[in-house]
Amino acid sequence: MLQRPIELAQFTSWAFTRRVQEAGLAPSMGTIGDCYDNGMMESFWGRMQTELLNRRRWRTRIELANAIFEYLEIFHNRQRRHSSLGMLTPNEYERLHPITLSVA
Repeated sequence: MLQRPIELAQFTSWAFTRRVQEAGLAPSMGTIGDCYDNGMMESFWGRMQTELLNRRRWRTRIELANAIFEYLEIFHNRQRRHSSLGMLTPNEYERLHPITLSVA
């Protein structure tokens, strides 16, 4: 069974925090065990667990890595419709709502 840590140590390091701030981003780390802190990611992990990971046993890590890649790049982004995106796929939504970045 694939286990993922709740809070990875490298994401709490001073170097990581400094790099995130240099990039102009705000890290999102709430209290440990707070299910409301990152609800969208928890929902994503739950769906991937149900739709992919729990459906079979994986013989090798390579086989699992390839399955996760295909799930994300082919199914999740190109085919799976999301209610939070107005029943569009992420790729369709991104095409209809391009992000424009300003140079500082």
